[in-house]
Amino acid sequence: MTAHFPDPSPHGPGVGGGVPPGETPPGESSTGSGAGPYRPLTRGWAMAPLVLICLMSLSVALFFLAYAVTLDL
Repeated sequence: MTAHFPDPSPHGPGVGGGVPPGETPPGESSTGSGAGPYRPLTRGWAMAPLVLICLMSLSVALFFLAYAVTLDL
C-alpha cells in the first residue's frame, strides 16, 4: 500500500526548480562549515576572574566551617 501525496506545485512536478513528489532535498550540504583554518587558543582565563572565583569559594567554605563550629558548641 502506497500513499499518494498531492503535488504542492501548481505547475506540475519538478517545474521551476522544485523537487519531484516523493523526493526530499538534502538536509544539509556536504561541504565544510567554512569557518576558516584551525587556530589554537593562545590564552586561557584572565587572572582576575580566577582569583575572584577562588576567593568566593574560599569564603563560602569558611562560612560553612564557622557555621558548623558554632552549631557544635
